[in-house]
Amino acid sequence: MSTDFDAVIVGAGFGGMYMLHRLRQKGFTARVIEAGKGVGGTWYWNRYPGARCDVESVQYSYQFSAELEQEWEWTERYATQPEILRYANHVADRFDLRRDIQFETRITAATFDEAANVWRVKTDKGDTVVARFVITAMGCLSSPNTPRIEGLADFKGPTYHTGNWPHEGVDFTGKTVGVIGTGSSAIQSIPIMAQQAKHLTVFQRTANYTVPAHNKPLDPAYVAKVKAHYPEMRKRAKTKPAGIDFVINMASAIETPEAERRRLFEERWAYGGLGFMASFSDLLLNDESNKIAADFVRSKIHEVVKDPKTAEILTPKNIIGCKRLCVDTGYWETFNRPNVTLVDISDEPIERITASGLRAKGQDYAFDCLVLATGFDAMTGALLKVDIRGRGGVALKDKWREGPKSYLGLTVVGFPNLFTITGPGSPSVLTNMLPSIEQHVDFIADCLEALRAKGVNVIEPVDEAQEAWVGQVGGFANITLRSTCSSWYVGANIPGKPRVFMPYIGGLPAYIAACETVVKNDYEGFALA
Repeated sequence: MSTDFDAVIVGAGFGGMYMLHRLRQKGFTARVIEAGKGVGGTWYWNRYPGARCDVESVQYSYQFSAELEQEWEWTERYATQPEILRYANHVADRFDLRRDIQFETRITAATFDEAANVWRVKTDKGDTVVARFVITAMGCLSSPNTPRIEGLADFKGPTYHTGNWPHEGVDFTGKTVGVIGTGSSAIQSIPIMAQQAKHLTVFQRTANYTVPAHNKPLDPAYVAKVKAHYPEMRKRAKTKPAGIDFVINMASAIETPEAERRRLFEERWAYGGLGFMASFSDLLLNDESNKIAADFVRSKIHEVVKDPKTAEILTPKNIIGCKRLCVDTGYWETFNRPNVTLVDISDEPIERITASGLRAKGQDYAFDCLVLATGFDAMTGALLKVDIRGRGGVALKDKWREGPKSYLGLTVVGFPNLFTITGPGSPSVLTNMLPSIEQHVDFIADCLEALRAKGVNVIEPVDEAQEAWVGQVGGFANITLRSTCSSWYVGANIPGKPRVFMPYIGGLPAYIAACETVVKNDYEGFALA
C-alpha cells in the first residue's frame, strides 16, 4: 500500500525538528504535526515569568552541526525561554524545516493497520494521514497537570497554568495573586511575580530543594573558549551520567573530613547550578551522605529567610535529589518581602476554590488572579492523550494501565513501527535533554535506513527483550535514593497514576552502550518482518 509519508512525527520541539532533519538527510519523506503555531515544543508553551533552562546554555544546544554551534550566540549562562525559543526558530529557518511542519494541528488517534503494515493517523482537522512509521516527539513535560480541587471552575478571576501561559504575557502590577505549588516553575516564577504583585500568597504542599543559579551574562572570552573546544566538551559530556560536562567528585561525603566536605559544598554552592549534586559521588546512593548534603542546603535556607517559622516551612524534609532539584534566582529571599505570604498546606489540602479565592485550613483567602504551578503529567501524559492503537486494536493506555513498559524507552511490544523519542524507560529527564534527544533521533534514523537496506518494513520489540529492559530500569532505580519519594518521576502527582519510576537512571553512557550493542547485534531484541 502506498503511504502519504514514510513517517509522521508528532511535535515540533527539539526532538521533532531534528528528527525531520535527519530523515530528510537519509531520503525519507516526513510530515511533522504540531499543535502550536510555531516550533519550540516545551519552550513554545512554557512562557511563565522567569522561565529559564537549568542546564547551561552552551551545553543545552544541538551538536549535530558544527556550523550551528559556531554561529549561534548565547547571551546568558542559563538561557531564558525567549532566547531558547529564538534559537529553535533559528534552527527551523536555517534548515528550512517549516515546509514539512503542519502547525495548529493535533493528533487525535493513530491506529496500526496490520493488513497493510502502516499507521493511520487522524488529526483534529478531520484528516487521515497514512505513514509507515509514527515517531512521537511530544516531550516529557508537555501535558499540564490541572489539580482536582473542588470549585476550580467557580473562581471569577483569571486562572493561569505555568505550563500553558498566555503568549502575550501577564502583568500582575497592583494585583493580589494566589499561587498553588512550589515546584520548578513556581520557584522560577514566584520571585518575578512578587516584584509585580500587590500581594502574593503561596500555597505549599511540599517544600523543595533549590540551588542558586548565579546566572550572569556570558563573558565573550568564555564563549570563544567553548567554541574553540566544543568537540572536546561534547565528548566529555557523553561520559557523564547526566550528559552534562561538569566534574564529579568521586569521593564519598561520609568519608571526607568535615572541614574539607564543607569547603567542597561551599565551592559548588558558590558556582551554582545542578553540579551541586556532583559534590560527592554517593549523594544519591548513601542515606548518611545524602543527609549531610540536605542539611547543608537546609542551613542555607535558615541563613537567608529572616522569619524562623517561614524558614522552617520552606525547609524540605525529604532527601535531596529524590525530587527534581531546582535552580533558582532569589527564591528564598522572596519570602522576606512584606508582600509575600506562605501558607503551609502539607497537613491539610486546599478545601476548595471559591469565587474570590480559596479556602484552606478553615481560612478564606481572596485574590484577583490564580496561578496553578502544578506541574505536568510527566513522560506518559502527552502520549496517552492520543488514542494510539497497535496490534489487535489494543490501546496504549490499556497496555500501560499498570505503568509504562518499553524497550529502550523507544519502542513498545505490540506497537510496530512506533518510536517514542525520550519515552519512559529512557534517560530523558535525568539528563541534558538535547544530547539525549539527538542520540534517540540518530538511533531511529539509522534504524529506518537499516530496514530499508534489508528490504524490511516492520520492526517491533519482542516481549522478552522488553521485559528484560523494564527489569534493568527498575533495578537501577532501586539502587538509588531517587525512587524512594513521591515525585513526578513515579507519577505521584497524578491521582490514580501507577507508581513506577519511569526514567532510566543508569546514566547516559550506559544507555548509549546498550543501544550500540543492540545495533551491533543486528537490532537484537527486535522482530523484523
